[in-house]
Amino acid sequence: MATERGRYYRDPAGGPDLISVTNALSSIAKPALLPWAAGRAADAVIAAPIVAARRARSEPAALRRELVAAHRVYTDDARNLGTRVHERAVALVLNAPYPADPEVEPYAIELASWFRLWRVDFARDIEAIETTVMHRRYGYAGTGDLWVWLPTGPHGRRQLWLIDYKTSAKKPDTVVYDEQPLQLAALRHAPVLLLPDDTDAPALPVRRTGLLNLRTRSHRLIEVPSGRVQFRAFLAATRTARYLHNAPSAYDTILPPWAPGSPDRKAA
Repeated sequence: MATERGRYYRDPAGGPDLISVTNALSSIAKPALLPWAAGRAADAVIAAPIVAARRARSEPAALRRELVAAHRVYTDDARNLGTRVHERAVALVLNAPYPADPEVEPYAIELASWFRLWRVDFARDIEAIETTVMHRRYGYAGTGDLWVWLPTGPHGRRQLWLIDYKTSAKKPDTVVYDEQPLQLAALRHAPVLLLPDDTDAPALPVRRTGLLNLRTRSHRLIEVPSGRVQFRAFLAATRTARYLHNAPSAYDTILPPWAPGSPDRKAA
């Protein structure tokens, strides 16, 4: 559920709301975002320089608002695309119908190509898709994309992987962001898996974790660490996020007892 403090999950068992994994990770500073946001504004001006120049004279306030929001529009569009790709991935695995979506289909083709490359048998090799996991002790929950057996062990022995799909229209398929290993560590170490009827089941015994970077013309599976080091870092981010969500928005001003306005000042 969306709240003014970001996304939280309701616990079907009736416990406290659980902060989402992505919400917790939003507390981590991302220095690259500032120049990226500035670049989105610059791109908007470059795309229509004459119109921008005219509007800078005729309606500067409105133009400024739009340029400031340019990165948010791009982020919302990218998030919407990612959601649709995830929905298409579920339909692919379940062999279910999915409405025609030309923007999504290139990613679905690459995902299907990856499944063929690894000779994934959906009935035999896939344990779960788009499944929520919870860690009530540490107060968080998140949704994993794919739990799949792959022949990556010694002598081709199958190992259970937890894989997160990552889509981008422009980034190369080699990109890994600093917080992504923490995200997978949070999902991997959550002890409870939530079944469709909202009952609990033990977490699946994940052996390895990775990102499946999907692009319109390529795909790449990248293994990322998700051990105790990454999990402890995620828990620190969770504590930081909770502090920020509950911190007061204003603090008391302290004055000496003799200053006007001081509650300790005695009436003359």
